[in-house]
Amino acid sequence: MAKKRQPPVEKASVQLLVNDVEITVPEGTTLLEAAKEAGTEVPHYCYHPELSSPAQCRLCLVEVEGAPKLVPSCTTTVAEGQVVKTDSESATKMRQGVLEFYLVNHPLDCPICDQSGECDLQDFVFSEGRKHGRSKAAKRVIGRDDFGGDILFYGDRCVMCTRCVRFMEEMEQKPILTVVERGNRAVIDTFFEQGLEEAEWAGNVVDICPVGALVSKDFLYKARAWDLEHTPSICPNCSMGCNIEIHTRDNLVQRFKPRKNIEVNGSWICDYGRGGYEWLNQGGRIEKPTMKDTHEPGNGTQEPFGWEDLLRGLGARLKESAESVDVIASPVSSNEDLGAVLGLLKALGGGKILYRCPTSAEEVKLPGKEGLRRTNQLAPNVDGLKILGAVNVGDGSGAGGLEDIGASNSTVLVLGDRLEDQKDGFAENAGLLVYLGSHASQALSQADYILPITTYVEQEGTFVSSGGRVQRFSKGLEGPHAARPAWSILNELTNIISGSSDGDNVEEAFQKLSRISDAFTGLSYEDIGPEGVQLDAVAKKD
Repeated sequence: MAKKRQPPVEKASVQLLVNDVEITVPEGTTLLEAAKEAGTEVPHYCYHPELSSPAQCRLCLVEVEGAPKLVPSCTTTVAEGQVVKTDSESATKMRQGVLEFYLVNHPLDCPICDQSGECDLQDFVFSEGRKHGRSKAAKRVIGRDDFGGDILFYGDRCVMCTRCVRFMEEMEQKPILTVVERGNRAVIDTFFEQGLEEAEWAGNVVDICPVGALVSKDFLYKARAWDLEHTPSICPNCSMGCNIEIHTRDNLVQRFKPRKNIEVNGSWICDYGRGGYEWLNQGGRIEKPTMKDTHEPGNGTQEPFGWEDLLRGLGARLKESAESVDVIASPVSSNEDLGAVLGLLKALGGGKILYRCPTSAEEVKLPGKEGLRRTNQLAPNVDGLKILGAVNVGDGSGAGGLEDIGASNSTVLVLGDRLEDQKDGFAENAGLLVYLGSHASQALSQADYILPITTYVEQEGTFVSSGGRVQRFSKGLEGPHAARPAWSILNELTNIISGSSDGDNVEEAFQKLSRISDAFTGLSYEDIGPEGVQLDAVAKKD
């Protein structure tokens, strides 16, 4: 569970006028953030809410009544009774002039730039810039540089906001990037032979670059921003529970991007998590539910069946089975899947759940963000499994630990684990072997039942992070036509066996957890919201 947080110190409130809108904000708030409260977005480049503010881009200047000149809204804090104008004639004229200077050397790369469509320079010039530039001088040409790792630098496009430099210095605390030269010759560069391949969080400099100066090699020329669908989700590559957006196109994941959640990951994700999405695009999917034809000589072949007939037959076999039930679950299984497993085990008279999880020797911390790290548990729902009573087996690579089950005659249910370390014919002595999986498994090719399930990005659900926070993820892709969420299949089996009538939606599947685990008591699916809920906070509320 997460450490107890100290109650925040309440700040005094300040009243002021921003563009004739009266607002009340905490003392110490910057004018730029106060303007957001009044419904006004002040253009800016160098400012980022989680980095220091050098006030060097000069784009966020606003007029404050009584001040002798325009002030930078990113560093000027509010004062009682202030009257602020962000759209006065002097402020608008200043921004227009600053934008014109930015365009003096900026290339017309929009048709080929990866940032096109989500570029601040495009947006600001369109809304407030001059219709035509006046400069006729030749533009400065710098060219492209490889900064190492996944990062390319297009110096011609850089607006010298220095967000990237400050991120490496303040957040990752590896000052690999710097500004070299001065004046109109200034450029971002690395130190000699040192590059961003030495960093673990360098991908964030691409996210915070307001133009297309820093781009990802992995995403280069892959898709246009306006072609991408954005789905709120949770990173599946460790147990930290970082909030992400999954960007998809043509029913394929194109990239992971951080989604802001101050309580978990702020605005950042690690490079390991960012790059771990290709398995979601992998082929070899299980297309139809099948049952082994035991009437054929030898091992028999897998015959496709409709869901209704197959589940009724499987339910009858499970109900008649006298053997104990062993479940091997994947740590990418959602809480709803695991709750459905426990419901099925209860209907069958009990059983045990095992899981295997790859681990790393060390955690990878982001020094500038307290508590943020890539944990050494390289799966998203390890804590959910622990809370619901599952037992960890196997080694640090997520292999082994299944020798007893492989040799037993129990009923074996495998949920999501492809058993890639196991030989063909796993659990051949099992009284009944059922595989619920998204991808074909060689070790489980002779299972009695093979049931296609959706991956986590093809369904809704929840994970529990290593800090004890329950968080929701949403559906971003369409799975194979016959594939269903594991909780839906398992709840239907439970209904067949016990005669109960559990609903077939994610809200009711989550509610089942409240009846199974005290940790989830009093929590509904709607309560979780977009940023999640601490389980210990739920317990205190009750």
